[in-house]
Amino acid sequence: MANEELITDPLLLSVLDSAAQARRQSLAILDLIERYHGREGTPTEESTLNDQLTLSKQQKILNARLARLRGLNRKAILDVRATKQETAEARQEIDSLHLQLQNLYYEQRHLRGEIAACEDYDHRYKQLPMIPTEEFLERHPDFSESSEHDLTTARIQDEQVERQKLEEERQRLLKLKEALTKETTAKKDELGRLDAEIEKWLGGQESVRKLFEAREKKLAAQT
Repeated sequence: MANEELITDPLLLSVLDSAAQARRQSLAILDLIERYHGREGTPTEESTLNDQLTLSKQQKILNARLARLRGLNRKAILDVRATKQETAEARQEIDSLHLQLQNLYYEQRHLRGEIAACEDYDHRYKQLPMIPTEEFLERHPDFSESSEHDLTTARIQDEQVERQKLEEERQRLLKLKEALTKETTAKKDELGRLDAEIEKWLGGQESVRKLFEAREKKLAAQT
């Protein structure tokens, strides 16, 4: 496979083209030298001068091509270094992005685990003896279009309000019970005192009755 088919960079192709031109020029100079030394007989001064001029001209062309080749080669080397630097920076950036992607993947997996744990968590509100959703919506139809989260929050708040009302009623009944208990105790104490007074009064009546009976017996004996 030819180099032109493997290399597609314009600068490298120009380097190869310049090198090929310099090679052809070098071969042309070598060919001139061989022909100069391969002549038969002694060359004339004019022919020698012409050969020297031709060789000098070809050498200048070769020097120009070599200078251009060196310049292109230097530029190609600098471009290769720059490309290597850019490649290293790009590779470093790719490695950094890959690391970030891995971190995001681990974070995503962690968050999915947290979400699954939250979804499977046995929330305490599920144990509350709240009224059924249908009954709640009948009482509060303005929540019929609400999301499940908002509806659940409203049901919990409604349950809290109802429990607060029940607690207030319980406290009122407790106070009423305490008042009735105090009143009952006071009445029991009063009845106890009345019983004592009645017993005392009945005891006095018995003494009077016995006194009258004794007196009647005494009068009967005298008659």
